[in-house]
Amino acid sequence: MNKKTLLAGFAVLGAIALTATGCAGSTDAGGDSGGGDSGSDTITVGFAQTGSESGWRSANTASMKEAFSAENGFDLIFNAADNDPAAQIAAVRDFINQGVDAIVIAPIVSDGWDDVLQEAKDAGIPVVLEDRTVSAPDDLYASWVGLDFRNEGVMAGEWAAENFGDTETNMVVLEGTTGSAPANDRAEGFDEAVEGTSIKKIDSQTGDFTRDGGKTVMEGFLQKYGVDGIDLVYAHNDDMALGAIEAIEAAGAKPGEDIKIISIDAVKDGMLALIDNKINFIVECNPLLGELAAGIVKDVLAGETVEKTYFVTDLSFTPEEAAKVIDERLY
Repeated sequence: MNKKTLLAGFAVLGAIALTATGCAGSTDAGGDSGGGDSGSDTITVGFAQTGSESGWRSANTASMKEAFSAENGFDLIFNAADNDPAAQIAAVRDFINQGVDAIVIAPIVSDGWDDVLQEAKDAGIPVVLEDRTVSAPDDLYASWVGLDFRNEGVMAGEWAAENFGDTETNMVVLEGTTGSAPANDRAEGFDEAVEGTSIKKIDSQTGDFTRDGGKTVMEGFLQKYGVDGIDLVYAHNDDMALGAIEAIEAAGAKPGEDIKIISIDAVKDGMLALIDNKINFIVECNPLLGELAAGIVKDVLAGETVEKTYFVTDLSFTPEEAAKVIDERLY
């Protein structure tokens, strides 16, 4: 599979407002549906989003809606599946039945996509994957654009190994949605980076990428092991880390001090918690993929050759580094 690494700035929109419309988690039709035979040059695109489970997802949705706007020549049919894989596949089938020009999918989970992707291919509708990946053969979709989740895990693990690897460290993990590409890859990358160190994973459970989920799981960990039994939390996203902070504070401990926290995303709330030293280290996962995804869709429909994989580069932040950039970030 060809890989093309792009600077994060290439994917960042010149301006983006995270309005209530951009954060919507329910189905939202972006104009008249039903294919591209209206006699205009408008490109009708069906976008199957995962849901609205996190601040990262809200920023991603806003980016996609901005890029696939009428001003940019698109008629966007938006569907957020509320993290229900069956509902998301049903939405894609509906896009096929409507005869859209192209389909963009942020797959909730990796598996189970073979049949519906084959249906889209048989209908002559190109599919572009955004953010998450699938296990289906890559000839069933035109391209994928997103982040290197495994490398994000490696970056987080390398920082953990450097700072805690020589000391006996009991770690708990707040996993993302079970079966999703970011959860799988971030776990694998982190585990590889800390292998052979003194960091011991004593428990791991999914919080489904949500703040409430992270809080609930962390409360369970604290009841089971106590504050003194946990040294480090590795959260697969900022929202779960923020939930863990609430649980740790409710237990009378200081997040970032009594229990260290490593997270992935670098959304605004996470970065503010990092600056406040409640999180110790964050690896970025840039959600502003809309402009690049829209460009790929246009190229595919124009018959241009596109890469199979487009990676956007991620950064990482300590509290000091976060303080320097917080005012200029768009999410």
